[in-house]
Amino acid sequence: MASQEPKTTSQEPKMISQEPETTSQEPKMISQEPETTSQEPKMISQESKLASQEPTVTSQEPKMISQGSKSASQEPNTSSQEPVTTTSSNQSSKYSNRVVLKTILEPSDRWREFVDERVVVGGWVKSSKEVNKEPAVPEPQQQASEARNVSPGHKDVRCVEIFQSRIPIFRSIAKIFGGGGSSHPVHEKPEPAIPEPPRPSVAYLLVSDGSSVASLQVVVDSSIAPLSQLLPIGTCILVEGVLKEPSMQSKHSIELKVEQILHIGKVEEDRYPLSKKRLPLEALRDCSHFRPRTTTVASVTRISSALTFATQTFFHDKGFLYVQVPIITTTDGEGFSEKFQVTTVLGKDGKQNDTGGVSLEVVKAAVKQKSNLVEELKRSESNREALASAIQDLRKTNQLASQLEAKEKLKSGPSMKADKPSFYGDFFSQQTYLTVSGLLHLESYACALGNVFSFGPIFRADRKESAKRISEMWMVEVQMAFSQLEDAMNCADEYFKFLCKWILQNCSEDMKFVSKRIDKSSSYRLESMISSSIEKISYMEALKKVAVKFEINQEWGIALTPEHLSYLAEDVYRKPVIIYNYPKELKPFYVRLNDDGKTAAAFDMVVPKAGTIITGSQSEERIDMLNKTIEELRLPREQYEWYLDLRRHGTVEHSGFSLGFDLMVLFTTGLPDVRDVIPFPRSRGKANN
Repeated sequence: MASQEPKTTSQEPKMISQEPETTSQEPKMISQEPETTSQEPKMISQESKLASQEPTVTSQEPKMISQGSKSASQEPNTSSQEPVTTTSSNQSSKYSNRVVLKTILEPSDRWREFVDERVVVGGWVKSSKEVNKEPAVPEPQQQASEARNVSPGHKDVRCVEIFQSRIPIFRSIAKIFGGGGSSHPVHEKPEPAIPEPPRPSVAYLLVSDGSSVASLQVVVDSSIAPLSQLLPIGTCILVEGVLKEPSMQSKHSIELKVEQILHIGKVEEDRYPLSKKRLPLEALRDCSHFRPRTTTVASVTRISSALTFATQTFFHDKGFLYVQVPIITTTDGEGFSEKFQVTTVLGKDGKQNDTGGVSLEVVKAAVKQKSNLVEELKRSESNREALASAIQDLRKTNQLASQLEAKEKLKSGPSMKADKPSFYGDFFSQQTYLTVSGLLHLESYACALGNVFSFGPIFRADRKESAKRISEMWMVEVQMAFSQLEDAMNCADEYFKFLCKWILQNCSEDMKFVSKRIDKSSSYRLESMISSSIEKISYMEALKKVAVKFEINQEWGIALTPEHLSYLAEDVYRKPVIIYNYPKELKPFYVRLNDDGKTAAAFDMVVPKAGTIITGSQSEERIDMLNKTIEELRLPREQYEWYLDLRRHGTVEHSGFSLGFDLMVLFTTGLPDVRDVIPFPRSRGKANN
């Protein structure tokens, strides 16, 4: 504030007309004196000064925030990191008068810039306590301390106090002279009991708005608002006040002295699940709509957001275009994956319409009979209601016949050949699914625009879920034209290291919390990924190493389990490992066949702690080889005609990879279960909201 004094002084004449209003507020400011310590006289003069300058300080508030965000954005050395800090702070000052707490609390020494500033902050109460205030002292503390040095005989006492102290003596004299010689006792009239006023108190609230790990201590006097409304954990508040250094010794460097309550969002304590402290992560999964209010999930969310921004930054800087691939598709992206079918043909009970075991011949006979009835009713024209009912009944019977015919076609056709089953009245004219991969659709844009990427969800109806795979997960998928397998490996390696470096540079406070509360080695693990060179080994080399450890046969075609892969990355090499040239039977149909006729041009990147985090391949650009693979696997050819068109017309070598985004968050934070890093996890039997 010292640097702003000249600016404030120059505005004093403008404030003269507001002096009466300021003067009327002085008693309110003085009534808060007992809260201060030995610095009280100094604080009074500052408060009066602030009160007179209130409009000036308020009008300068957006300027202060933007300057703070500017200094924060200049901290990282690289220009690509500036948008992370600058965007967040500027939005808070532009779209709301609320100051984001990160602006004040991060970095840890930045709070000094905001001392004596008037601000509006909002957030949710994470912890609270109420402290009773000491009796009010009428004199400033400095004068009180001087009075203690004077002898009791020289104490400066007011007349009212002297009179009050002598009342018992006057009563005794009146009793003696007024009641002497009388046989009747003097009955004193009992004085009415005066109820004691509630004892003044102060609430100390730790408030978080989700922008940072640190919370702000907010001090509220009982004269401002009923403290019982503010104390429950989870209460939302919006308050205005002045930022001060704590008057008492505290672990907090700065606190907000509240002068006005703007909003209180109350909490039903008996129903609010976070009223209990330190709920385990497993319990929080049942209330996923509240768990972002916990420090752990909030930190994980900020790290996840930073990884999203880092992904966009990396590919934008490398010249990639972002493409949105469809979620609903008619194509199985891998050939034999477990898919969720999309249909709108459901009964009122939520079950798909069924024929109930009725044969097609019986239904066709019923259709003929009902048609004759409709014709008779049309000729008679006697009962229109009966005609309408008969027509509706005939329509339902025709729908049932269509379903039975579709089933008969499926039974009569080859087991692997997919005819086009069509339920009468369904939304789509052919069978559709939720996507298991967007790579095939992404290829069509790579074969026209060069280098492209997408970021979206994939779905697998796999009943064998694990801690690292559930039904709905998010993937970063990349396709590059005019590139081979080695190019995809190099891009994946560079992208992965970029993400690790970005988190260390832009999420330092969250990573400190993660290292303290979740995984002590999380920051070190990211640093080691950046500094180490990636190890590349073939499938056969990997098989030889795990065969010795796990005592398995070195038989060609054996799938490497997650346990095998983790052993290679954590125990053998202790750094990222790329395993390439897998047997063609272990990879999807679209992967390019190598010249040896046995291996596929595919790779997996395995990292410590998380296992396989990236899978990639070079796609088969030769239409004859791709046709041959589809026929060998007996895949429904009509599903892939559009995909084959890319080879018929202007084919090109291209490769790409997929990064499991949720697994990357898991690797960064060190959490053991992917359901704790996905905002609303979907797994078998659980889709609560």
